[in-house]
Amino acid sequence: MLGNEAFARGVYEAGVKVVSSYPGTPSTEVTETAARYDEMHVEWAPNEKVGVEVAVGASIGGVRSLSCMKHVGLNVAADPFFTAAYTGVTAGAVILVADDNGCHSSQNEQDSRYYGRSAGVPMLEPANAQECKDYIKEAYEISEKYDTVVVIRSNTRISHSRGIVEIDERKERERIPYTKNIQKYVAMPAMAKKLHVAQEKRMDEIARDAGKMVLSQADGTALNRVEMRDASIGIITSGICYQYVREALPEASILKMGMINPIPKDMIKDFAAKVDKLYVIEEGNPYFEEQIRAMGVELAGGKDMFTIQGEYSANMIRKAFGKPVAETVDIEDAPGRPPLLCAGCPHRGLFHVLSKLKTTVMGDIGCYTLGALPPTSSMDACLCMGASITMAHGFEKAAESSDNLVAVLGDSTFFHSGITGLINMNYNGSKGTVIVLDNRITGMTGHQDNPSTGKNAKGEEAPAVDIAALCRAIGVKNIVEIDPFDIKELEEVIKTETARDELSVIITKRPCALIVKQPDIPYEVTDRCKNCKMCMKIGCPAIEERDGRPYIVKESCVGCDLCARVCPFDAIEALKAAKDGKEAE
Repeated sequence: MLGNEAFARGVYEAGVKVVSSYPGTPSTEVTETAARYDEMHVEWAPNEKVGVEVAVGASIGGVRSLSCMKHVGLNVAADPFFTAAYTGVTAGAVILVADDNGCHSSQNEQDSRYYGRSAGVPMLEPANAQECKDYIKEAYEISEKYDTVVVIRSNTRISHSRGIVEIDERKERERIPYTKNIQKYVAMPAMAKKLHVAQEKRMDEIARDAGKMVLSQADGTALNRVEMRDASIGIITSGICYQYVREALPEASILKMGMINPIPKDMIKDFAAKVDKLYVIEEGNPYFEEQIRAMGVELAGGKDMFTIQGEYSANMIRKAFGKPVAETVDIEDAPGRPPLLCAGCPHRGLFHVLSKLKTTVMGDIGCYTLGALPPTSSMDACLCMGASITMAHGFEKAAESSDNLVAVLGDSTFFHSGITGLINMNYNGSKGTVIVLDNRITGMTGHQDNPSTGKNAKGEEAPAVDIAALCRAIGVKNIVEIDPFDIKELEEVIKTETARDELSVIITKRPCALIVKQPDIPYEVTDRCKNCKMCMKIGCPAIEERDGRPYIVKESCVGCDLCARVCPFDAIEALKAAKDGKEAE
C-alpha cells in the first residue's frame, strides 16, 4: 500500500465515522482512499479550518473523526486546532498533517512538529506503510484515553512510498451519547483558564507514559523503541530518517521515536548513557536536538553535520560519518524538463494576454502559479491560498491606483480563502480586478471536486456554487464571464475592467483539459508560417522548435486551437488527414 492508503485503511479499521479534509499534496490520497469506504462520511471541506472544525464537532457528537491536510494547511486550521487542544474530545479526534521536505509541491518547508509542541498535544510519526496504519489506529486510542486531539505527522516520502501492510477488519464503535458540558466545550475566558490547566496536566501524564507506550492493537511494539547494536554510535531519529539511518549505518544503535511529542526524556537519558557517541538525525529544524541539549545530554553531532533544508538520504548520512558513498548515476547531461501548463490548459490563454498587456499580477496557489515562468512570465507574487486578492488590494492602496493590476486565483482557491478577501475589497473601497480561473476542478492536487463542480468527495451529485452569483451577493457590480481561449475578447475585457473605477470580477470558464476531452484533431503548422514564433510564446508543450521553425507534435496536441488563435498569419490549422478522417466517421 501507499503510505497514504495505509493511513486510510487504519482510519477505516479504527471505526472512524467522519472525515473532512482539504486536498493538499502530499496528504490528498488519505481522504481519496477513505472515500471508497461506505461506512464513513467523507467530504472535501472548502478549507482546512472548516475540516478541523467538522472533525471536532463530530467528536463532540460522539464518533471518531479525522481531518487531513498538508503542512501549510495546518496554518489555516491553527485557530480551531489550538483551542481543541484545550477542550479535548468525546470520541477520538485525529489531525493528519503531511510535511513536504524539499518543497516538491509547496511554498515552504515548515516543520509541523512545532505545532504539536506549541499546542500541547501528542504527535506520532510513522516510518513505513505498516506503521502508517498501526500508528493512526493507536492515535485514536491515545485520543480517547487521554482526552486529547492527536496529530499524526507524515511527509512526502512516507505518504508516497509503498510497503506491505497487514490489514484487519473494521471495528465498529457505538456512538457516545451526547452530554451537554459547557465547562469543557465552551472556550470562553473563564472556562479556557481551567481547560488550560487540565491540558497541561494531561500532557504531563502523557510525557510520563511516553517511554512505555505500545501499539495496543498490534503486537505490543513500543512507540519509542531502542535497537541496541554497536554501542560506539547511538542515533536518535524518527520517521523516514529512521529508514535512511538503518541503510547507511546498519551497525549503529538507534532510539527510534514514534511519539515525537512529548519526547521520552528518561528514555533518551538512559539511551545516551549506553552509547559512546550520541547523534541526532532529523530532517527540518533541530526539534529533537534543541530539547535533548536542553536536558543536559551531550551530543556528538546534529545540525552541525546536516542541513536544515531539503530531504536527507542514506548517502548524505554515509558521507557525514565518513563512510563509502554508494555509487550513483550521473544525470547532469539529462535534458531539462521545466514545469509547464498542460497542452490545452484553459489558463494558458489568460497568461498569454496578461503577458502581452504587461499586467501586474498578484498570483495564488494552484497549477496557474506556473504562469510565473517563461515564456509568459506573467505573475509577480505568490504567497499563500487566497492571498492574491488581499495582496492586490494592499498593492492598490500602496500605489494609489489599480490600473493594469489584477489578482488571479482558481475556483477551489477562491472558495478556500478568496471570498473573505473579495468582501474586504468591496467593503474597503477597492477598484481592483479579480480574475477567477474556473476550470471546474481542483487541478493541482489531482482533480478533486470542490463546491463549484456539482459533485462531492464520493462522486455523488451535489449543489454547485454559482461563482458569479456569489460575487453579486458580496456586492460586486461588475462581473464578466468569458472563455479564456477567446483571447481577443479577453484582452478587451481585461483592458476595460482594469481601467474601471470600480471593483470588478472576471471569471474565465473552461474545464481542465484533463477532465474534459478536447476534439482529438491535432493542429499543424502550414507553409504559410513566417517563422514569427508567436505560437511558441504561449508555452504549449506540444509546440517545439525543429530546424529553426515551430513544429506541433501531433501526439501531444489536444486540438485546443489556442496556437491558431494567436498566429497572426493564419498559418496553423487542423491537421487535414485527421480532420478528414474524423468527418468520415
